[in-house]
Order: sequence, then C-alpha cells, then structure tokens
Amino acid sequence: MKKLITSLGVLAMGYSFAQKVSWQKDVESGTQDFLSGLAVTLDGQYLVSGSSIKAKDLATPGPNKGYDYHILKLDQQGQKVWEKYYSGNQHDYLSSTIATQEGGFLLAGTSYSSMALDKKEKSYGSSDMWIIKVDENGKEEWQKSIGTRYSEEARSAIQTLDNGFVVVGSTNHPKLGFGSKDVVVVKLDEKGKIVNQLILGGKGLDEVEKVIATNDGGVMLGIYSRSGIYDGEARQKMNSKNLNSFTANSSSTDNGSADQGAKESYDINFHGKANDSYGEGDYWIVKLDKNGTVQWEKNFGGSEDDHVRTMALTDSGYIIGGESRSQTSGNKTAKLEEGTDLWILSLDQDGNEEWQKSYNFKNRDVLMSLNAIRNQNSETKGFLIGGYTQSEGKIQKDDETFWMLYIDKNGKEVWRKYVKGKEKKNEERLVSALLNRDGSYVLAGTSAEELGKENWKILKLLDSDVENLIENKDIQIYPNPVKEYCYVEIGLDFDQAEIYVYDMAGRMLQNIQTRNKVTKINTSKLPQGVYIVKASIPTQKDKKLTTKIVKE
Repeated sequence: MKKLITSLGVLAMGYSFAQKVSWQKDVESGTQDFLSGLAVTLDGQYLVSGSSIKAKDLATPGPNKGYDYHILKLDQQGQKVWEKYYSGNQHDYLSSTIATQEGGFLLAGTSYSSMALDKKEKSYGSSDMWIIKVDENGKEEWQKSIGTRYSEEARSAIQTLDNGFVVVGSTNHPKLGFGSKDVVVVKLDEKGKIVNQLILGGKGLDEVEKVIATNDGGVMLGIYSRSGIYDGEARQKMNSKNLNSFTANSSSTDNGSADQGAKESYDINFHGKANDSYGEGDYWIVKLDKNGTVQWEKNFGGSEDDHVRTMALTDSGYIIGGESRSQTSGNKTAKLEEGTDLWILSLDQDGNEEWQKSYNFKNRDVLMSLNAIRNQNSETKGFLIGGYTQSEGKIQKDDETFWMLYIDKNGKEVWRKYVKGKEKKNEERLVSALLNRDGSYVLAGTSAEELGKENWKILKLLDSDVENLIENKDIQIYPNPVKEYCYVEIGLDFDQAEIYVYDMAGRMLQNIQTRNKVTKINTSKLPQGVYIVKASIPTQKDKKLTTKIVKE
C-alpha cells in the first residue's frame, strides 16, 4: 500500500433519499490487494483487513516473497490510528478478522509460509490455518498454526461465550475427510490452545462460508455444499496423538513438519453429511452445541447452483442469505427473476423454514452483508442487506455499484438504493458492511480503474432511512455490570461532549472530554458498587444524559 487519502463528498444516488458520506478513505495500491473484511470495536473504531504486498517488497528482494496479512485501524472519524503487516516468507492470505470482547482482534487466514519473519511455527503441509491474536494496538499476543501434511485453509472465526474462539475452514486430507474438500471446525481457548476439532462433509466438495455464535453458547455454520450424502464407513472419534498412525504415511513433509496432533492432544470428531443435495450447489446449514456436537443440519436448494454467504440471529431463530441460480425446484419456492438473485431464508431455532424470498437488481447479484435490525426490546424489525451486482449479459447502468436493500421481518421489501461515494471507479465491489448502533453505516470494498489494481475503499454513510431504523437512546452503557472497562454511547449529534463519573455520595471521580459517539471508560480502579455517569453537551444543555453503572 502506498498512501492513505482522506476525501469528503456527497453521494451520487440511484434514488432520491437523504444520504451523505460522513468520511471516506481510499487506500491506494499498485498491486492486486485483497480486502477480506471490516470489524468494529466496542468503542466504535474500525479494523479494515486483507492481504497486500508491501510497497517496499516490490522493489527490495528479500525473504518475503508474497502477500502478507494487512490490518488498518481507523478511529470514529475515519483517521488512521495504526497500520500493521504480519509476514511469512511465502503467500499469507487473511480471510477473517473479529473484534474481541477485551478490545483486541483475532486474525484468521491461510499461510503457505514456513517458520520465518513473523511466523513462529513451521508449516505442517502445503498450507495451514494461521491464527494471530493481537491487542487493541495491533501488537501480537499469541499465534497458532493449525494443519496436517495436506492443505488446510481458514475461512471465518468468532469469539464464543467462554472467551475462547471457533475458527472454521477446510481440509483436503484424504484419510480424515469425507470428500474432495471438507469443513474443519477448530475450538480454541482464550490463549490459543486447541480444545477440540470437528471434521464434517459429504462425498463431494463442501466449503464453509460463515460461522456465527448462537445464544446457547454453540455456533452455526453456513456451508456451500456440492456434496451428496456421505454413505461410507462411519468415523469414530480419535485423539490427535493418533493422527500419524491413522494416516497412510506417517513421515514428515519436506520441510520437516508433521501433523498438528504430533504436538498437541485433543479430540477429533467426525460428521458425515446426512442430507442429499438438490442441485449443483446448496445451502448446508449446521448447528453445533457448545461442545462442538452436531445438533441439527438442513439442506436448502434448487436444481441449479445456490451459494450461501452469511447469516445472523433473529429473535425467533436465524436469517440466512446468499445467491441463487435455481428456478422453483427442490425446496426452493422463491422464483428466479434474472441471472443470479438474492435468496433469503428465515429459520426457527430448530432450523425449520419460516419463510423464503428472492430479490433482484439485474445481472449477477452478490450478497456480502446482512444486519438484523432490532428495537429496544431486542425484537427483530427487519434486515439491512448489502452487496453489488456484476455484469452478466446486458450491461446495466449500476453494475459494480454498492447497493442497500431493507426488508421487514417477514421478508417484504421496504426500500433499496445505490451507494457510489466520491470518484466512482469502473470496478467497485462491496466486501463488508457494518451497521453502527447510532444508525450510521460503514462500507468496505475494492475500487479500481482496471482489474489487478484494486484500492481499498471505506466510507461511513449517513442515511436518514437507515438512521430511522435504529431506536437510539440518548445515553447507554455496555457492558453493564462492568469489570474493567465500559463504553458510554451518546445517541445525539454533537461536536464536543464531557462525560463525568460520580460515586453515590456525589463526588466526581472522572471527567473525560470526547468527540466520539462511543467513549471507553476505565473502571478497573473503582471499588465494587453503583456509580452515576453523566454526559454534558454544550449545544444541548436541556438534555439530561444520566445513567448508572454497576461495578462488579
């Protein structure tokens, strides 16, 4: 990456709604950089992540011969806080980044590197999962390489209720797997130690796209499946220490490494796919309990190709989003309008269908984000969907342009619109979109005049229709009760505010000036008890912004 540019501008819109760009960041590059995601911290800052070739590496030969993990932290105003690279000696591709409860980040991706530079463990095979835990300043806390003598890739990650992590990806291990490509689910504790592992698949190709945490401490997997039922011999649980004796060849790979289990001891469980496919590719949705055991699995699809992308929790169950090329067939009842349509399903807690709908922007529509909208009672109001449309057949005016679609809780379309920002390029593709608690919307994607020279484009959008979806409180605190840190969120517009913390006797303990909607408060030195938090905005003196926190 060469330079970071700040630009402000008014959106050019496909529809006449009140929108404007609060800020926009363009991260320029002369190479094909890959943007993988966007994470928002509890205090309202942003981590943009992907894979890049550092500019100095293009001109200076050295041990690093490929792409690196690349992360960029922005504050609430879109200003760069810091920028970090994590490098091996070959290609390393960052797939998923999540903000952790303690304020740091977990990076999960795929490494083709051996032990060199920032990579501290030898490779196990041709590619491994490479997991890095960093603090809020991007400093490494621990890292983990996970793999066998074959190829493993990391795709998505989440933090669990016990502060551990689940990382999901794929393996092509011929003895451990079920088909040509299978899903791997790795449970880690908060220090990066492997707790257990699950391998699941059918007799063909299965690729996991997304994992989300569920309210009962388990997880749910969204898998793009090109597999039928696995009807081979049942696999029995095994310990990782027996991995080498189980495989056909127990010798090490060329670089001297062996399977992960030779170093650590944990249980490996297996689950063969129990549902047949409907077409070329289906949505395969799998629910796991907190111990990693399969509770239920469901297959959704028509006679052609259907590709799941993302999922979210609702008050009654789950919302599933992706794309479909199938006409009404299989268990797909929503009609196909043109090319590739968006296909959304609502499921109850047990995976039973509540409704399904399809939506079309013409040509090949690609869904990249889905945010559930809730009211103050945590009841689902609707869903905000983001994506872009690729040219296919007849070129449409707004191809390669970010769009937003809002549907109510029953799937009825309420509105749609395009988002172009400033200086729209020929090729623009949305990668991630996050809805903030105040109703602002942050979008991250790639923008290029030509393929192979993709810049990162991040913009914060202020949109009256989106803001109207959010029921803001004037002031709120989370988490509450609090242990070490809490976050004060002010739901009003302001340029400057002051936050005060008082004890119950009225003594002022802290006074913080802020320009941020969300402000981090250090409560680690406060004794257990109840405290009063007040906020003062000079331009809105009539507003009484007062709430309480409980220090555990």
